[in-house]
Amino acid sequence: MSDIQLTLSEYLTTVQEVIKLTFDESVWVKAEIRNLSIKGGHYYLELAEKDEDTDKVIASCKATIWKFTAAKMVLKFERESGIELSRDLNVLIKVKAVFSPQYGFSVNIEAIDSSYTLGDIARRYQQILERLTTEGLVNKNKSLPIPFDIQNALVIAPENAAGLGDFKKDADALDKAGVCHFVYHSATFQGNTAALSIAESLSNALRQWAKDFKIAPDLIVIIRGGGAVNDLAYLNDYDLAALLCKRSVPIWVGIGHEKDRTILDEVANRSFDTPSKVIGGIQNLISERVQVVLDSLQTIKLLSQHQITAYQSQNDQYIKVIKTLAHGQINESNKNLDLMKSTIQYLAQQQLKLASTQIDGLLRETLLQNPKNVMAKGYGIVRSNGQAIRSIQQISNDSIQVELQDGTIDAKVTQVQSND
Repeated sequence: MSDIQLTLSEYLTTVQEVIKLTFDESVWVKAEIRNLSIKGGHYYLELAEKDEDTDKVIASCKATIWKFTAAKMVLKFERESGIELSRDLNVLIKVKAVFSPQYGFSVNIEAIDSSYTLGDIARRYQQILERLTTEGLVNKNKSLPIPFDIQNALVIAPENAAGLGDFKKDADALDKAGVCHFVYHSATFQGNTAALSIAESLSNALRQWAKDFKIAPDLIVIIRGGGAVNDLAYLNDYDLAALLCKRSVPIWVGIGHEKDRTILDEVANRSFDTPSKVIGGIQNLISERVQVVLDSLQTIKLLSQHQITAYQSQNDQYIKVIKTLAHGQINESNKNLDLMKSTIQYLAQQQLKLASTQIDGLLRETLLQNPKNVMAKGYGIVRSNGQAIRSIQQISNDSIQVELQDGTIDAKVTQVQSND
């Protein structure tokens, strides 16, 4: 055979025959749809298999769903799975090998097992959920307390999305009224870059927020309007979910599907079906808080009034007690004053009587000590140079005068004798 020389077409035709004989029967194959395009009703796909550890493509080929079977096959898959056939899906497909000398190798897809794709999505979803649970992250944001008042909110949404428009109708009214301020940042919510786009948008938004505001937002809102169901699979990303779990600000999500959930719904502080319900939840919370404040204010007023009434009644009782005690003290003081007055009057009278007696005694003594009375008893006053003397030492010369009751005697001193 090594000496035989064939043309390329002959060689490839031989390969074609070998493949036709060897792979005459259809087989079920697991693969990932890397690319998909539709032309003239025909579906052209690129299939691949990736290494589980490195995510490196280890096998790939082209595949085709021909127009005459495509409508029925794809419709059946999408109806059973609720997922649009698109790129990045893992599928179990029934294929038959085809080789063309002109166009090369490919496979024709004859059937698609919708349950396998659903199972793969559910399996990946469960793996992410279990990992977040094991790492203690799944309930971190969910367990954060709901803000008492939402004054500033950060919103991540697809640019110009219909769901964002629905959200902004009511959000703009709250903003205009000065009730709540919203800051918007855009991200891609579909395709295999959706998770990375949302994560980067959130990180950039928070950095910008730190520059523009002194405090963190009260709420982070992540919303997306309606779209293809399989777009939700792009949001089931571990890194994005872990990022949201670690935020210290409550995160509310509204992804736009009432039945289907994403991993974002599992980890968010609150999850809503649609963006409209998210803004409705914000409105309801603000209304509830306002009502709580009004009820609290009314309660404070009632309690204050009760306290004032109670204190007023207590004060009236205290005033009565004070008046009674004051009157008692005044009466007691008056009695004491009357008693003291009587005592003082009595003591004063006694002092006056004593003083009068003493004065009488002094007067009598004074009268008794009057020189005239004394001299009437035979005493006299001796003077020397006109001055009364009481000692022999006071005699200044040899003459003295002796005054008696009825006259004065001039005498000459001839001898002075001391009593010593």
